[in-house]
Amino acid sequence: MKKFVSFALALMMLATAAFAFASCGAKKTNYAANNTEFYIGASGPLTGGAGVYGQAVKNSAQMAVDEINAAGGLNGVKFKFVMMDDVHDASNVATNYTTMYEAGMQVSLGCVTTKPCLEFKTLSHEDNVFFMTPSATADAVVGYDNAYQMCFADEKQGVTAAQFVSENYKGQTIGMLYKSDDEYSTGIRKQFLASLDKSITVVEASFSGDTVASFASQIATLKDCKFIFMPIYYTPASQFMTEAKNDIAKDAVYYGCDGLDGIDTAVQGFDISTIPQEVSFLSHFNSKSTEGASGEFIRKYTEKYGADSLSQFGASAYDCVYAIYGAMKEAGDKISVTSSASDICDALKEVFGSGYTYSGVTGTDIKWTSDGFVSKAALKYIVKESDAK
Repeated sequence: MKKFVSFALALMMLATAAFAFASCGAKKTNYAANNTEFYIGASGPLTGGAGVYGQAVKNSAQMAVDEINAAGGLNGVKFKFVMMDDVHDASNVATNYTTMYEAGMQVSLGCVTTKPCLEFKTLSHEDNVFFMTPSATADAVVGYDNAYQMCFADEKQGVTAAQFVSENYKGQTIGMLYKSDDEYSTGIRKQFLASLDKSITVVEASFSGDTVASFASQIATLKDCKFIFMPIYYTPASQFMTEAKNDIAKDAVYYGCDGLDGIDTAVQGFDISTIPQEVSFLSHFNSKSTEGASGEFIRKYTEKYGADSLSQFGASAYDCVYAIYGAMKEAGDKISVTSSASDICDALKEVFGSGYTYSGVTGTDIKWTSDGFVSKAALKYIVKESDAK
């Protein structure tokens, strides 16, 4: 009996080893071996409540690819961009990722929103696929050596917002409205509070869930605040502003992060001109710019797609494509159209690790840390001036 058990155990160990070897071999498969174009993939919400973000990313990335191809591609080889719909649901990411990876995806923009991108991060790390997300802001999105951000991480947004508030509201009481069950909102809140000048008192109100029947209790909490920090997305923000417009002082300021981008155009039935307070947010892109790289991007985008989906999500995606393209050029003969995703990732990591910089629509002399976080200047963008001015 003892010999039988030992023999059976040995067979199991051999089978496990064979499976592990087969699995490792599968990961080394070069699905791009027959590519005739460089393949950039992405997953994002093209439908559903966050669809406007995904459409902005898809449009802008495609516009960048079209321009690169029109200019001759990379050493005469063109690019193609494929984006699959994940409806802002992490459970859809694995299917999207596998479909694109096995179709020859070599580099990626990851995902548009945070929770799906955390899933994408794990999958891409296992296969050593380089990605740079335009808009998934959680600090945890990066950290693996194949993962990069073009957007500010939540920590950066929270710290930068705190710097602005500390400089302008020292010794005062401010308000904050955040979403307690959202990683984006709670991540920014945590860093904001940790970095804020200690002389500032913060009155907090929170909410949870995808829909809010009424913001009456939150308005009652924040009604005396002249500055309200809102690290939330534009849909609940627009509802709060609409309900609060007669209770919050007209000379008050609403100040958010990149989640408020698009609040003046993307919320159906919301007219921002009816809000008497100032509405502003931390950004790396001025959608009203008429000069420089941002002005040129806006002109081209609106001519091609209109202004409804124009946002910093799209501007960031446009920069992602060009930043990756520039790094691939610097990699030289280490990259070819039939290179595996893993080989291209290794080449790009070497380029980014050697001090690679990029200047584009969302900043100049953009750099990245060894952890994949972006380093660039931030600005306060006023969407609507206060009626009290």
